[in-house]
Amino acid sequence: MTARRSRVPRFYFNFRSPYSWIAYRDLMDRFPDVAQVVEWHPWWEPDADSERRMAEHQRSFPYTAMSRDKHLYILQDVRRLTADRGLAVTWPVDRDPVWEVPHLAYFPALDAGFGPAYIERVHRARWQEGRNICDRETIADIAAELGLPAAVAGRMAGAADDPELRAGRGLRALLDLSRDGVFGVPFFLLGYDKYWGVDRLPAFAAAVRSRAAPPPAPGPATPTPAPADADFVAARSGDQGHAGGCG
Repeated sequence: MTARRSRVPRFYFNFRSPYSWIAYRDLMDRFPDVAQVVEWHPWWEPDADSERRMAEHQRSFPYTAMSRDKHLYILQDVRRLTADRGLAVTWPVDRDPVWEVPHLAYFPALDAGFGPAYIERVHRARWQEGRNICDRETIADIAAELGLPAAVAGRMAGAADDPELRAGRGLRALLDLSRDGVFGVPFFLLGYDKYWGVDRLPAFAAAVRSRAAPPPAPGPATPTPAPADADFVAARSGDQGHAGGCG
């Protein structure tokens, strides 16, 4: 698979993963300036219909299901991470989840100007209130809580049942994550550099800030003394290049 160079920083977020929720909280609480400049891309485990659509484009979902031992470890690890951050977690119970329900609903929320608010509210509903975010009624309730019009709330609740949305923006989102090789979440990209996991967020944020910072102003040139018997003065060329290469 050939890596793509994204033009702007990307954050692949997910509502299922507790690590993605923790990374979201860290991003908003510790790096709000970075949160303002990243592209937000939903990442979710596709159902059979979405997998079929991906296969038609010679793409597959780059993820391997975790073992029972890893699942048990995550329970302990998340308890430690949330305690360190002063977050109270309520573990939800997933029964036959369809992850298109909350993730596809992001697009009509985004179109209505409520994308960030929707992300925050769904995370809170799942991880702090223990609600079933794969229930279409839960999504409708969240839309109402955000003050969205009934028509928008209806589109959000029925997003997973909208064939046009599935075949359009939903499929493009899945193809994007496949092309970018996003095998897990949270996942951050900056150019060709990839950062996977909560503990990689500070390095990603530092890289984003470094790229956005203006170059330091050049100091006064220090002339090179000429030998007493020289009939010329050595000087630096005006074009020394710069870090980062062309562009």
